[in-house]
Amino acid sequence: MKNRTKVVVAVAVTAAVAVPGTAVAAGKLFEPKPTESFSFVTGDTPSIADGVAFGKNVAWYKSSGLGPSAMNTASGAGAEERYIPTDVFPGGVLPAGVTITEAQGINVLMRIGENLERAGLSYDDVVSMRVFLQNPAGQEKMDFAGWNRAYRQFFANTNLATGKPIDVQLGSATTAPMVVNAARPSRFALEIENLPVNGWLVEVEVDAVYPK
Repeated sequence: MKNRTKVVVAVAVTAAVAVPGTAVAAGKLFEPKPTESFSFVTGDTPSIADGVAFGKNVAWYKSSGLGPSAMNTASGAGAEERYIPTDVFPGGVLPAGVTITEAQGINVLMRIGENLERAGLSYDDVVSMRVFLQNPAGQEKMDFAGWNRAYRQFFANTNLATGKPIDVQLGSATTAPMVVNAARPSRFALEIENLPVNGWLVEVEVDAVYPK
């Protein structure tokens, strides 16, 4: 079962129940079937899931933490600018409003996609995500807004009621998403004082469930 279907089913369950904090079906606590997983979401256009439930026999994949690839070899590129994805932003030049965290976030999520593909999975199959952000040089805190724009390029960019894609932000512009994907992983994001590689501002881990 692909994640798109799982999300729709989970919405139906939670909408019918409407019991805060507890999912109940047929008078008892909800429990996924042994080979199923469910992402619980609220509304038609949420950015993340409220949580995810795994059956005891679900086959799932857990990635290592991945940061961006050093793609920008332009002369004079600083430690953070080295991780701008030049296949998206030629020459390492960022369009209006695109932040360095946003660019690195896109880079990381592209790597996540490659990682998933090697494991026989795709973005559709991601059910949970952990995000670690470092504040850019000269900034007092992490750029969560920039990260979230990068995230919406790959996740949570459809209307669950209609199935239609939702336009997303790329810096100051509104664009079609890079990858149309209904999946809403459960997710947290933390600010980290120092990520393991000089210049990294984003590191991401994901869990994904193998389709039946």
